[in-house]
Amino acid sequence: MTASQTGHAEPSLPKWPDCEDDRLLVFLLDASSPLEQQMLEEWITRSHPPDRAPGGVRVLSLPPSRRPRPRRKEPLDPSLEALLSANEDALFTPVRVAWLAPMLDGERVVRGRDLLLFGDPRDPGRLKQRVIKERHPDRCRIVVAQPARSSELRARWNEAGQHGGGTVAGLPEFVARQAILALERAERRIRGARYKVPKLINAEILDRPDFRGRLTQLAREAGLSDSKVLKEATANLQEIAATHSTYVIDLAARLIRKVYSQGYAEDIEYSQDELRHVASLSQRHPVVFLPTHKSNLDHLALQYMLYENGLPPNHTAGGINMNFFPLGPIIRRSGVFFIRRSFRDQPIYKLVLRNYIDYLIEKRFALEWYIEGGRSRSGKLLPPKFGLLAYVVDAWRRGKSEDVMLIPVSIAYDQIQEVGGYSNEQQGAAKQKENLGWLVGVIRALRKRYGQIHVRFGEPVSIADQLGAPHEIQNDGPDEQDIDLQKLAFEVSVRINRVTPITPTSLLTLALLGTGETALTVPQAQRGLANLMQSVRERKLPTTAQFSQLETQEGIARTLDALVENGVVSRFDGGPEQVYRIGPDQQLEAAYYRNTVIHFFVNAAIAELAAIKASEAPAEKALPVFWDEAMGLRDLLKFEFFFAGKEEFREEIRAELRRQNEKWESALKQGGAASRKLVQSFKPFTSHRILRPFLESYRVFADALLRFESTERIDPDALVSSCLGLGKQYQLQHFVQSTSSISKVLFENARKLAENRSLLDHRDPDIHETRRAFAAEIADANRRVQVIVALAASRRAGVIV
Repeated sequence: MTASQTGHAEPSLPKWPDCEDDRLLVFLLDASSPLEQQMLEEWITRSHPPDRAPGGVRVLSLPPSRRPRPRRKEPLDPSLEALLSANEDALFTPVRVAWLAPMLDGERVVRGRDLLLFGDPRDPGRLKQRVIKERHPDRCRIVVAQPARSSELRARWNEAGQHGGGTVAGLPEFVARQAILALERAERRIRGARYKVPKLINAEILDRPDFRGRLTQLAREAGLSDSKVLKEATANLQEIAATHSTYVIDLAARLIRKVYSQGYAEDIEYSQDELRHVASLSQRHPVVFLPTHKSNLDHLALQYMLYENGLPPNHTAGGINMNFFPLGPIIRRSGVFFIRRSFRDQPIYKLVLRNYIDYLIEKRFALEWYIEGGRSRSGKLLPPKFGLLAYVVDAWRRGKSEDVMLIPVSIAYDQIQEVGGYSNEQQGAAKQKENLGWLVGVIRALRKRYGQIHVRFGEPVSIADQLGAPHEIQNDGPDEQDIDLQKLAFEVSVRINRVTPITPTSLLTLALLGTGETALTVPQAQRGLANLMQSVRERKLPTTAQFSQLETQEGIARTLDALVENGVVSRFDGGPEQVYRIGPDQQLEAAYYRNTVIHFFVNAAIAELAAIKASEAPAEKALPVFWDEAMGLRDLLKFEFFFAGKEEFREEIRAELRRQNEKWESALKQGGAASRKLVQSFKPFTSHRILRPFLESYRVFADALLRFESTERIDPDALVSSCLGLGKQYQLQHFVQSTSSISKVLFENARKLAENRSLLDHRDPDIHETRRAFAAEIADANRRVQVIVALAASRRAGVIV
């Protein structure tokens, strides 16, 4: 496998800088070896215009910025300070040698085997440099960066110091640093945007006056010396920051493709137009990729997509638990930065992290983290975490950028290798600790085939548009309780859900789980899918490229057999026809795939149950009862799904019912037979497929809660544990129909709802009656689901159309 180094045309030969004849021209050489020094000096001599006096050119060497580096930090040439102080206003021009990859079929190509056997061909050691120069001189390029006059450099230095985001370094150190950064930009035009990575990050952050001032303040508050606090801050930055390596970026891309292609199709399905749009935004604003977190492969898939399109790796936040050997050092060099799980009482660490995020936003380096925080064990999109987003919003409010674009990213899979582990965790098993053994297990699990990976980009969210003009804030740092921040995060989540594609696996498991444990032939499964397929097409919901295979019996059989291979569906071959079913021990795994797209059908399910409630009310009260119930279910399930605001939600419900029957309001108002006929006409029936697991789980929780004495203080964790036992009992007694209802994730969400409704408050004298009312509310909703179960069975039997 090979990859193009740049995707750009071969660069033109470097030109002598434009400089007036009487102005002193100073070349600043960034040479990593004597050979590079010689090549640069020879180029200066060879390119020197014949009409320019030799005395008008000076050559100074900078401490080398690339390997091989000296063990000790080299001092700057003292002549630099003298030249900067002179009245000549000299023109300073940085130069270095760039080493290019070999040419293959008209492109500069970095080959995987070369990386492994010989190292990075663009960063050769001293011996290899001589070999390349003698045998492949086309691979050597003199890079001339944008020159600047000493007066311009001094003005930049003064301005940086005045605005607090500059440097405490002296002018010569500042100029040397600017020279290296200018060379990086110039060399990037040769190598391509793929290698846009930070340089000199320690100096860029630790030498800022505002950062040093805040450190001094923290030192005073803690009674520590400035040097000790600076030492801790330096160590914190080294612990946090990514340390990009072009060699590791290339090597990681090859390893990523090799790893994921063991279990998935080599081509990741995504829109290049969407990615190009994001890339164009990143030229004007910093961008933050906020992907879903379904699998351990999420980041790898996104990283490879960026790489193969010539885009730089994101600065990706990773938990410190992932920083173990050998994974940690590798992914740090490919763009991952590590954050501690908790640092509430660590002011120096928080200050360093804040300034690191400031730097990335200011320099327009793309960021990435999972908006959900951790992997979803249920398949549904989890509520957003606000921590890092609060840092980004804080940076924007303090003027580090005019705007920041948040990029919602949905990463979907036909199947994932972790689904069995997720099922175990939902039943109470402990999460496996990340270590070398865990990593080996992840790779081994990819020996099976899991289909394809699908990536979708949602409509970007502009922080400036969402939050308006930045307002004055105290220097207290990010605020996760900021209501505007929370609305921003929820908007990202809504846009992720909006573009999440429906896969054949997700729709087929949704259909099969609605039949209970009944086994179906392929033709029966096709009939069960028909109304769902029609709904997807009429609503123009997002789907994967392979979705159309559900239109044929061959495609349905192929999807079912893929699920059988990975133990999600059972197949019986002993009769005249093959039949498929989802057994009791497979329901949690199947529910995972269903839940990835469940949000598209929730409103229809709520409308269904509310319509049944209205059909049981007197005709004159039917419509108010309908809306009361719809809004009640919205509140009941608010910790499970992302609902729109109340008025927008009402309009969404109206739209669902208009798709079923334009005269739905009239039918409800008539009551009796008319309203019952309306319910019977719904296609497809959805509440038994969509809401039953949640409502059954909540029933278990409500009953478990009633078993506690009203004056007893309840341990929330113990309550959730008791629900797992009671749920299993109810399943054996057939009080609970769906095994996927016995889920730790669902019980924890029910606990959040109970806390929100003060159902755990043992000091309330009326708490027992309040809990009984809650249990009755859940029981009534479950009763109406059973009505839909009966109607669905009648439709399958042909009793109703």
